[in-house]
Amino acid sequence: MNNQLLNKEVQQFIIENLDKDLNKIILSGSPFPNISVQELAEQIIGRKQIEYKLPTFFKTDEILFPKKLNLEQSSSEITGRFKSQIIDGQSIVDLTGGFGIDSYYFAKTFDHVIYCEQNKTLCDISRHNFEVLGIKNIICQCADSIEWLSSHSEKFDWIYLDPARRDLEQRKVFLLEDCTPDILKNLDLLFSRTDHILLKLSPMIDISSVVYKIPFVKHLFVVAIKNEVKELLVIIEKYFDREIELSTINFSKETEIFKSKYPDIPQTTVTPTKKYLYEPNSAILKSGLFNSLSNKLNLSKLHTNTHLYTSDEIINFPGRCFEIISQSKVNKKEIKKQIPLLKANVAIRNFPGTVFDLRKKFKLRDGGTDYLFFTTNLNEEHIVLYCKKISPNQD
Repeated sequence: MNNQLLNKEVQQFIIENLDKDLNKIILSGSPFPNISVQELAEQIIGRKQIEYKLPTFFKTDEILFPKKLNLEQSSSEITGRFKSQIIDGQSIVDLTGGFGIDSYYFAKTFDHVIYCEQNKTLCDISRHNFEVLGIKNIICQCADSIEWLSSHSEKFDWIYLDPARRDLEQRKVFLLEDCTPDILKNLDLLFSRTDHILLKLSPMIDISSVVYKIPFVKHLFVVAIKNEVKELLVIIEKYFDREIELSTINFSKETEIFKSKYPDIPQTTVTPTKKYLYEPNSAILKSGLFNSLSNKLNLSKLHTNTHLYTSDEIINFPGRCFEIISQSKVNKKEIKKQIPLLKANVAIRNFPGTVFDLRKKFKLRDGGTDYLFFTTNLNEEHIVLYCKKISPNQD
């Protein structure tokens, strides 16, 4: 870490050039003798990159930033804050410290936080940022986390891990055993230092494989931001042997939460379309709680494998709500008769083909306020639903 980056003139230069052409800045070279233009570019890129993901860090003077990949892999402030709200205690060790976002939020709810990171530059940057942000209850350890834990006998209320999901060639990996550190290989060591573990896993990982491979899973959280799944969180409690809770959270204009038991219940009600149509958010789609959603909210599904729901009365729903204007079978003549549109948002659910092919076939432009859902009904018929998006508060 180059401490010269903290000079007032340098910090002012970084802020003034956030919206400038970075290539021109690099070609012009560094105006500061002890700082390379690459270091300046890294700070400009970093500050721009986290403007919306980490607004507190963006607005704080003298925050330093690591390489772009480290920022991409870090938690957002929204998910970091959420993690600090679902666990509590006196002490926690973050064994995969990274850029320190999760440690920063744990420090707001735990008395003692240990941040462990083997990358010295990243560790130095995080230590500096904690000081700038006025956080005094984090101890930074620059070490291999498993080696560090093995050499310390103290117990913690919680251990947190966000295993690195890239191999030695920096290719993305998703399987638990391919991540670093290997949770499964080191589970005995972890449980010798705590009774409670919080894992952050890839949003791509299969939930059933997590439950199958990891013992003592107590609670699963599928976390999405603006309908994009960002994290799968797993709470493990030593010797836990009861039903697993599964919660879905979508942070949008309004936070959408749905909770049930894992795995999903086996059956639900299937009916013809009614007045309203419901499309679950991405967190629910990832969770697989399709029948639980139907039963808990008293909704019918259009088909066993069509994850769209319907009702005669409008309800608050964790996803998008639509009024069904009309429906037809999927042929040109009937669609033109029932749905005289030139422009519409097109979606397919349990339907063959692609959106591109359907747009081309029916000569539909993208956008507008109308929605067409191409799907399959309970009679195994391919249908298209013409809908208007509505708020659950509308009559």
